[in-house]
Amino acid sequence: MPIEVAQMERQFAFGGRIIPDPNPELTPEAVREFLTFQYPEMSTAIIVGPETTGRYLRYTIQRSIGSKG
Repeated sequence: MPIEVAQMERQFAFGGRIIPDPNPELTPEAVREFLTFQYPEMSTAIIVGPETTGRYLRYTIQRSIGSKG
């Protein structure tokens, strides 16, 4: 019985949106930094995961919870 090997794609979940991987060669932290230009609130967010969902590795980017000044 042959073994089938499949490449899993990454996804990033943020604020109810699924964002495709902009560059598979970047680390998840580098992707978060790259996406802060489009989503400024990601600048202080944390990355959780990955979680396997079908053929994807999904990283969840969660806003940091903090107190205001």
